[in-house]
Amino acid sequence: MIHLETDILIIGGGIAGCIAAISLANTHRVILIDKNKEPNERIGESLAPAAQRILKQLNLIEDIDKASVYNEPLYIKNMGMQSFWGSDKVHIVDHLRNPDGFVQSLNRKKFESYLRESALNRGIKCLWPVKLQTSNYETNYWHITANSNEKIGQKNYHIKSKFVIDASGRQSNFARSLGVKRETIDKLIACWATMPNYLQNTMSTISACKNGWWYSAVLPNNKRVMAFQTDADLIDKNDIKKSTFFIELAKENKEMECILKETKSELQFHGTVAANSSRLKQFTGKQWAALGDAAISFDPLSSQGMYNAMASAMQLTTLIINHNLIHDYTIEKDKSFQHNYTQQINAIWSHYLQHKKLFYSAEMRWKEASFWKRRF
Repeated sequence: MIHLETDILIIGGGIAGCIAAISLANTHRVILIDKNKEPNERIGESLAPAAQRILKQLNLIEDIDKASVYNEPLYIKNMGMQSFWGSDKVHIVDHLRNPDGFVQSLNRKKFESYLRESALNRGIKCLWPVKLQTSNYETNYWHITANSNEKIGQKNYHIKSKFVIDASGRQSNFARSLGVKRETIDKLIACWATMPNYLQNTMSTISACKNGWWYSAVLPNNKRVMAFQTDADLIDKNDIKKSTFFIELAKENKEMECILKETKSELQFHGTVAANSSRLKQFTGKQWAALGDAAISFDPLSSQGMYNAMASAMQLTTLIINHNLIHDYTIEKDKSFQHNYTQQINAIWSHYLQHKKLFYSAEMRWKEASFWKRRF
């Protein structure tokens, strides 16, 4: 058993966990763990322009352009969106006048690898693949057991920490280990694929249909992502596992069919992932807090998942520092922190739900179809 002690343990080495770790590196001892040896391929590539402010604040913006480190660019500028939503006629939304610049279409896996490397370079102790096993609170400390997720040379860890941040994504592994329940308000899933891009038009495309909506965007290195969002019960779970079914479904959408005419023979189908709107029933407790998707997860229509992960990480770390929870802990400070953090996340969630309803209610062509009825 390897015994470690730290001020803050962060469970989850994705965007939220890494941003939190980097922002705390100068003021606290931090251990960052993740169950995966390297980031997985994931859908979700649109980084909102406002995220540039956070990257600049953490001095991450300069190195992100050093593509030679990764042998390919981490992002390309997204010029805008062509939307077929609420009408068969295209509506163009460009990013030319946004004061924060363009939306960035990321190589998501490479971006997360860059953040992990940046955390290591800031002196943060990073352990992966290491998976949470048990958690126990005793005399103002969390005692966490975890083990390396490898069959050969497996290592077992006991980590003593003053504070725990759950940044483990929708699984919210730490919070759930405490018995905290998760509330899901819809059944949305995303079926997705990647392919080479041969089209000159590099704008993203969103297109509504009877049982959901389609999305496609160009990624770095002339790649393209295509995704179909629908409710899990509106599609046969066996069919959606097949790339042939995905292709036939895409052909039924005029805009996706145009893309497939060029690329269908080289399509790589990645399967189906959860895309629902969900939240923990409790975001924080005694010396712990959930962050990013672990706290609240968004419908991909919002294009705010990654930005929320980054922004909420900055808000959380600011609260921790302002309350001086780690270096001068008191029960009163902890209660004040919990109250303020809960208010913050509730405000974000309430704002998100209002905008989600507004966006979906703008599409009335299939208002009697089950998918759309559920969202009015």
